[in-house]
Amino acid sequence: VQLQASGGGLVQPGGSLKVSCVGSGFSFNSAWIYWIRQSPGKGPEWVSRTYTATGNTYYMASMKGRAGVYRDNAKNTLELQVNNVKSEDTAFYYCAKGDSDTIFDWGQGTQVTVSS
Repeated sequence: VQLQASGGGLVQPGGSLKVSCVGSGFSFNSAWIYWIRQSPGKGPEWVSRTYTATGNTYYMASMKGRAGVYRDNAKNTLELQVNNVKSEDTAFYYCAKGDSDTIFDWGQGTQVTVSS
């Protein structure tokens, strides 16, 4: 199992961040894929989980209305977009694979910094 996140960088407050996850070595089109982030000095925080076979996605409460997850099963890709970003969204963003309530495999992360 391999998962690679990309697309991080510097984002201005109020703008949008987009990060992508590419998976390989497993059946991407029927998997639970998670987005998790970790801010400096804090523990990991679950952002969303998606069942790629149906597209059903669940978000943490503070992301509802600001986040969207988009999948392209033909390209084994899952994208997270967060709108109206704040400094609190600064974090290392990881994608991971698991089942509906447990993460088994972590991928490489990508840094997102929200700053003017």
